[in-house]
Amino acid sequence: MGASAPKRLVIFDYSGTLSIEGPRFGRPENLVSALQESGLAGFGVADVDTFWRKIVKPTWKEGSTTEIGYAHLIAEALENLNPVGKGNNAEIRAAADRFVKMYLDHSRIDPAWRPLLLKLASDKDSVVVIATDHYAEATRTIVESLKDWDIHAQKAESRFEGAGPYPFFVANSADLGCLKDKARFWKRIKNALPEGPFQEVIVVDDFGYNEAKEDSYGDPVPVRKRRQKTTALLKEIFHTKIHVIPFFVDRKKEGDKDRKIKKITAMI
Repeated sequence: MGASAPKRLVIFDYSGTLSIEGPRFGRPENLVSALQESGLAGFGVADVDTFWRKIVKPTWKEGSTTEIGYAHLIAEALENLNPVGKGNNAEIRAAADRFVKMYLDHSRIDPAWRPLLLKLASDKDSVVVIATDHYAEATRTIVESLKDWDIHAQKAESRFEGAGPYPFFVANSADLGCLKDKARFWKRIKNALPEGPFQEVIVVDDFGYNEAKEDSYGDPVPVRKRRQKTTALLKEIFHTKIHVIPFFVDRKKEGDKDRKIKKITAMI
């Protein structure tokens, strides 16, 4: 390993970890309000059940593994649901755009992470990856959130050549064409990073635990299985020590999020 090669890889999950408020957008009181304000309610999606059953679940696979975009998929689903003569395609697409903008504005990186991210951005020994299963629009939101803190970020695509400090690499499943539970996702990331090998890989992830309770994605059993599979995949791909830091927030305890972020900042 060359003298300038990074020594460790730090992987952050986005939704539910860096963006703790993103999943909370899906809480009934927030979601119903957003459906009304965006105009989606006027096209037949006014309640939580309809939103998850008719919009999210049927479109998630395509939305999270292609660059088609969340707004396009919402509009497409609404056009299929919308009775003839009620509204028009332009109005539906405008409502979908408004809804997605509200969601992404609500999903920006929590300010409590700023000290740690700034520290890592200036660390020549560390490479940071933000790895997420998300819609295509999220990539730009993540990059712009980091830019607000003077942190340069770029898509995890072709091999990065150069010395540290390194940009943050944004690995979105919609850009990479596969989800985080696939070896191909992590192989593509490895191929985009500065030459290793890394002495350790640190993973900060909620593994879906902090998702909206209306979404079964956050149930304990799949969360545990997701953590185990992620650890195994990283071990297989990077052939080094994997240090997992679960980010599980107790919503019933006031200030739990900030306390845990401070603890993680001290650890890393």
